[in-house]
Amino acid sequence: MEENFNVHLGKKLRIRRLSLGLTQTKVAQAINVTFQQIQKYEKGTNGVSSNRLMQLSQFLKVPIIYFFEDFKEFKDVSGNSEQNEDLNYSFLSRTFSSLSKNQKDKILQILNNTAKFEKVG
Repeated sequence: MEENFNVHLGKKLRIRRLSLGLTQTKVAQAINVTFQQIQKYEKGTNGVSSNRLMQLSQFLKVPIIYFFEDFKEFKDVSGNSEQNEDLNYSFLSRTFSSLSKNQKDKILQILNNTAKFEKVG
């Protein structure tokens, strides 16, 4: 499970970093590691310690649970699976709200084009 989680966490890290327009070097400097270490995190080669995960969460402005969302073996021990779905929605909602009007328009245009494509084929 650990190896699979490292890959999952790395993908989540990369997606968030790219969505913020950050380089591996910027993220590395923020948490005081080398950019090569960020590369290893993103590839899942190296695991991320709890301290580093907290630093990444703070710098990337996401709750720590963001890194666990969508992981097939992650189970909400509180028994509230609806809460996990809401966290994903909440994160997307906050992120979308923080975008400029131009960025929002581009995303909506992409979604509209995708919907049209699905209808056609």
